[in-house]
Amino acid sequence: MSDAVGDAVRALRAAAPSALAVLVRRYGDFETCEDAMQEALIAASAQWPRDGVPDSPRAWLVQVASRRYIDQVRSDAARRRRESLAVDLEPPPTPVPAVDDTLALFLLCCHPALTTPSQIALTLRAVGGLTTAEIARSLLVPEATIAQRISRAKARIKASDEGFRMPRADELESRLGALRSVLYLVFTEGHTASSGDRLARVDLSAEAIRLTRQLHDADPDASGETTGLLALMLLTDARRAARTDDAGAIVPLDEQDRSRWDRAMIDEGVALVTAVLDRAPIGPYQLQAAIAAVHDEADSTATTDWLEILGLYDLLACLAPSPMVTLGRIVALAMVQGPDAGLAALDRAEAQRDDGLTDHHRTWAVRAHLLEQSGSTDAASLAFAEAARRTLNGPEQRYLATKAERLRSSAG
Repeated sequence: MSDAVGDAVRALRAAAPSALAVLVRRYGDFETCEDAMQEALIAASAQWPRDGVPDSPRAWLVQVASRRYIDQVRSDAARRRRESLAVDLEPPPTPVPAVDDTLALFLLCCHPALTTPSQIALTLRAVGGLTTAEIARSLLVPEATIAQRISRAKARIKASDEGFRMPRADELESRLGALRSVLYLVFTEGHTASSGDRLARVDLSAEAIRLTRQLHDADPDASGETTGLLALMLLTDARRAARTDDAGAIVPLDEQDRSRWDRAMIDEGVALVTAVLDRAPIGPYQLQAAIAAVHDEADSTATTDWLEILGLYDLLACLAPSPMVTLGRIVALAMVQGPDAGLAALDRAEAQRDDGLTDHHRTWAVRAHLLEQSGSTDAASLAFAEAARRTLNGPEQRYLATKAERLRSSAG
């Protein structure tokens, strides 16, 4: 990717959510505004690498998308009677407001008329900037299912005639759970991209942290889960610099140079999770943050308190079971009781025929690592190769394929 294209892509990803928020606030029609913004993004992706990124990317997108919106209204035969109104909607050449409406747009997408899965899918697509395929991989569901959820969600928001505004205090609580889920998934996609030739998408993880801070400042957070989520993001992102070497290859946790971890982020994350665990009911994000804190405060993998991590995973599996929680617990169990115990637990989990677990490349990667630790070199090589085949992330694929080849060579 050339520097010009890279600059354009980063500017688009940074500006698109807030530009869409401006458009929805201006016109109110979420579905048509989102369609118009997609056309503006296409135009920008063609023009910006050639002519350079404009001084105000968001204002450029708002201006172009506004024109597309008006064109769409004018061309819609069923709304010809609104032709004169559409002309009046032409925005004056004034600066785009500096206020950041992105969080309000997130909350609009988390409308209570929608099911939680639809809220999450729509927000990840419209505001998080993820493609339908990326959302499907993140949620471990078919792509066609995600497309249907997004389409139905747009229709319901349109039918509800919901105004673009921050919800009142009595409305906020019903949307916070879905909003936190969306922010977590955007961060997760940023931390390890589901596809592409980069391990991480820093623009996504940084935006997720920024918006979670904003939510944390605006929300009394009686549940403690917004604080837990912010702590989890900070404690996870603190390790980013050490996750790859100078060539972009993955460095596994037990080989990372921990002096490269961001101590300021770790200190902030530890302080947040420690305080919230003392004042609020225990929740899933708090537990995940506590697990991350145990990792971050250890001097090495060998000195990590794996027994404490296993206990935290036991609690997490009760509160919020998921395929990834199952895998995390299996890794912790193997560190406490040995790789054979981990492999037995993995066999039991897969016997339950949870497709989200069985088909995922991380399951094969965990199996491969446990087989390697148990001395089953041939089987480990095959499992690493299968994990590499199943992932669409380039650095992960290269790391797993290299592990498979090294074990195959050593066995030969």
